[in-house]
Amino acid sequence: MFDHTSPAMTLKRETTALVFTDLHNDFLTPGGKAFGLIEESLARNDTAENIERLLRAAKKVGLKVFVSPHYCYPHDHAWVAPLTPIEDLGHRIGLLNRASALSGDGLEGSGADFPDRYKPYLLGKDTIVTSPHKVYGAATNDLILQLRRYRIEQIILAGPVGNLCVEAHMRDFIEHGFEVAMARDATAGARNEEGDGYEAALINWRFMAHALWSTAETVRRIEAIGTVSAAA
Repeated sequence: MFDHTSPAMTLKRETTALVFTDLHNDFLTPGGKAFGLIEESLARNDTAENIERLLRAAKKVGLKVFVSPHYCYPHDHAWVAPLTPIEDLGHRIGLLNRASALSGDGLEGSGADFPDRYKPYLLGKDTIVTSPHKVYGAATNDLILQLRRYRIEQIILAGPVGNLCVEAHMRDFIEHGFEVAMARDATAGARNEEGDGYEAALINWRFMAHALWSTAETVRRIEAIGTVSAAA
């Protein structure tokens, strides 16, 4: 059996950021187009509440928050190359649709909007909302550039779809030399005939991430670097 013995990850105040993928109503709010696919996992992990706990802790200590959204514009639905299965489903059900890349018309309260409960934490100077990723990972948006420009080296990562966008972002971050801690219960996953996507994500994260923490442990560590910074 694999013995996970990697050294503990110690957060550094000035080079740590909290990163989220897909903080959208379509995933996190009842009635959202993909909510039913992950509803059981969201409830089991108390994912929505744990995401808010992380946001609250980051705001408390002034930690920067990066959000990698996933929007689908009309021109995205005109793609002619083959889509992967979950992309095809998303396009068919209108997941994360926006009317235009140049206008916010129709965004507020839509499936692509952020849940209202998170907006007090996200609408501030310490939040960086990147351009949208277009498939699963950070290869198709400016997230890694934004992290580099802010001299971020350590990432605490979470989001509602653990085995897809969250894991894809994790892999991109590791390949680019970032140190990554996964918030294991601030995420979720769907099931299919092969098994539980959330459990599959945890297995991979245990092999690959630098740390795998509960939300409670993550909050404790975030608050601790805030205390150190205040003392300094």
